[in-house]
Amino acid sequence: MSVRQAMLALLEPGPMYGYQLRAEFEQRTGATWPLNVGQVYTTLSRLERDGLIEHDEHVDAAGAADATDRAAQVMYRITPSGRGEVSAWFTTPVPRTQPPRDELAIKLAIAVTLPGVDVTSLIQQQRTATMTALQDYTRLKRTGRASRPDQPEDLAWSLVLDSLVFDAEAEIRWLDHCEARLRRAAAEGHLHVPARPTRTADSEEVRP
Repeated sequence: MSVRQAMLALLEPGPMYGYQLRAEFEQRTGATWPLNVGQVYTTLSRLERDGLIEHDEHVDAAGAADATDRAAQVMYRITPSGRGEVSAWFTTPVPRTQPPRDELAIKLAIAVTLPGVDVTSLIQQQRTATMTALQDYTRLKRTGRASRPDQPEDLAWSLVLDSLVFDAEAEIRWLDHCEARLRRAAAEGHLHVPARPTRTADSEEVRP
């Protein structure tokens, strides 16, 4: 997820304060990826450093009590360079050559190579958790603003929710596939679990 490009894109229609950007981002995504205030203003600072946004010089924040108040009273607007980056973001496919780290895939990959790990139980527990999440997402699709997306922001949240549903469904299918692969590998004798490394006299810790 690129918070940087998303914030730039939200500034295209017109200038906003930092707290407005945060609210608009979370409204469109259903707060699926909540942003903290520090992250918002750090990102805005870097965007300004790179010449992609600038302050509204007509806003007077001199009377603010502290730095946080001053930041909240500063309005940001996108620059021509920023518009170019937004255009490039929307016209460039998201690369899949370097997929993000998937904790579950890493956990299973390590688990099948270590002795003493009940991989079947791991898969079953994860499947139960993912099915619970899927039920929650499905319930959200039937209720609230995602069920009748009359406004663009509601449609945006509905699309994010669809993505969560499809991801959960795909994860359940993948877990079923993993379980079947493990059973087949065990039946064919192809599943090799390495033995725990043995301690030698030289490697043993000397205790007083």
